[in-house]
Amino acid sequence: MTPPELAAFLKTRVRTVRDWPKPKVNFRDVTTLFGDPDAFHAIVKAFAIECVRLEVNRVAAVDARGFILGGAVAYATHTPFVLVRKKGKLPFKTVSADYALEYGSATIEVHADACRAGDRVLIVDDLIATGGTLLAAAKLFRSLATEVAGVAAVIDLPELGGSARLRQDGLTVHTLCEFSEDE
Repeated sequence: MTPPELAAFLKTRVRTVRDWPKPKVNFRDVTTLFGDPDAFHAIVKAFAIECVRLEVNRVAAVDARGFILGGAVAYATHTPFVLVRKKGKLPFKTVSADYALEYGSATIEVHADACRAGDRVLIVDDLIATGGTLLAAAKLFRSLATEVAGVAAVIDLPELGGSARLRQDGLTVHTLCEFSEDE
């Protein structure tokens, strides 16, 4: 499938839940993609191609839906998999980064030994909204002296500015489809 064909294919399979979790929010539910073997396979294949193109030797994913995608991509590419977890969920020595939420802040962590200096990491998540979580994840990996080869997400919500913020931070951004707020 060409990128435009893949985008159209995936968009028809994403469930939009209006006014959730609060009024005037359109929640893009990717769980429908996980339940569709053809869609799931297409996503993993596209991200695996991106791994090869970027010459990554680590796939990382953000808690929790990103784990589903990142784990599958790591498996498909026979690449080590790194978990980016919410604070307090990893049992060994960690490094952490804070990021802003709409009403407060949060912290994510990775194991301090998850990567080696010089590794090239692709960070995978389900979607890009404001970009805060992926920016924090990139900060974590940079603190471990690894190179963030890029970030990959199924959905981009460009009106929320996240993909632009990621690019401004020098990151390569790969998304498979995008939604505007009025879709």
